[in-house]
Amino acid sequence: MSAVRRLVVEADGGSRGNPGPAGYGAVVIDGATGETLAEAAEYIGVATNNVAEYRGLIAGLTAAKALFPDAGTTGPDLRVHVRMDSKLVVEQMSGRWKIKHPDMKPLAARAAAILPPSSVTYEWIPRAQNKHADRLANEAMDAGRDGRQWEAAASTAELDAPARTPLPDRGPPGDAAAGAAKARAALAAARGGAEAGTLFEVGAEAPEAPGPTAPGSTAPEPTDVSAIAGAEAAAASASGSAATPAPQVGWAAAPDLGAPATFVLLRHGETALTPEKRFSGSGGTDPELSATGRDQAARAAAHFAALGTVQEIVSSPLRRCRETAAAVADRLGLEVRIDEGLRETDFGAWEGLTFGEVRERYGDDLTAWLADPDTAPTGGGESFTEVAARVAAARDRLTARYAGRTVLLVTHVTPIKTLVRLALEAPAQAMFRMELSAASISTVAYYGDGNASVRLVNDTSHLR
Repeated sequence: MSAVRRLVVEADGGSRGNPGPAGYGAVVIDGATGETLAEAAEYIGVATNNVAEYRGLIAGLTAAKALFPDAGTTGPDLRVHVRMDSKLVVEQMSGRWKIKHPDMKPLAARAAAILPPSSVTYEWIPRAQNKHADRLANEAMDAGRDGRQWEAAASTAELDAPARTPLPDRGPPGDAAAGAAKARAALAAARGGAEAGTLFEVGAEAPEAPGPTAPGSTAPEPTDVSAIAGAEAAAASASGSAATPAPQVGWAAAPDLGAPATFVLLRHGETALTPEKRFSGSGGTDPELSATGRDQAARAAAHFAALGTVQEIVSSPLRRCRETAAAVADRLGLEVRIDEGLRETDFGAWEGLTFGEVRERYGDDLTAWLADPDTAPTGGGESFTEVAARVAAARDRLTARYAGRTVLLVTHVTPIKTLVRLALEAPAQAMFRMELSAASISTVAYYGDGNASVRLVNDTSHLR
């Protein structure tokens, strides 16, 4: 009979406005000793209480699994008891209440997929008994308000935690130090994977497809940077050594840079011209969204509502973008600001034509345009060099205005490709090497030292 390792996860989330600025907190506790093994907290932007509570649950279960990644295989069986003061989350995850709200279904599915459902139990507790997680959530919201990231090393949440008693029927005594050592090993493996990753790494906020995932399925689990930081702090504490700053990995911000300005780049939904692959810039007819495009905008809105991370919305002035942005804004309760710098290229005489039609009518001009970013389309359109200057100016303006915030930019193919290209310091010809689908999502983070990090490119999972 294999040994059983028992953990307790206490999680909470809050929103100052419901919806409003929101954050979550979670703590992993050794069920045998009552010792804290890991903490996780994060400011998630504008969201509801329920979204924040589910995000706290996800972070807590993710941190628990990171502590014992070999549980159930080469290691002991893992049993996790979740305690929350959210009656909704406890009853829904226990299967006693039906999950009706569309924003909750994908979050519940993510939580159910982290560990086998048979290994997780849920208990409602009064708020007074959930002070540790509640304090973590408030620390995260305070950090977001101040434009900072929550830091595990600076947290004082455990000071308010009530005295804990071991879980009954706990089996062999737990070993917090051994668990923390496994956390260090898991963190080292995670760092190695990040360093050997692909060019466009998906971070903590990688979008997931809407709709529930069957409990116990093998859906991918997002990496939570703040949960990893909490596990690092627990590991350092258990080993008796002072915490030392972790080296910067991938797109993670160095502690002195603060939270980045994160641009979530949403291409507008389809118009009648999109499936025909016609040039449709800022010098043409300014078409509206088609029925397909409106459906895509609604799916994007549901996706961002479930994530709960978008704090601001800025749109191109063109109609297709304004309609897409309005769908998201209505769902999130945010206003849409317009920035002229986000409009599409003016394609001059090529507006409304297919690539083949342009080659037939303006073959020499097209060849020159493909070869030289300084060449403008026939009839006085904009060159890619001109567009890049305009988009870079908008980028600088918006990063200054929204430092430390997550901003949805609803724009077009050329501006999004330009922002990605500039972030990668790639040549102009890279524009022709990127695919960008209608209503796709890309993400770029801009840090205080001037560096940028591409997190996501052309994700369409929310449309499936």
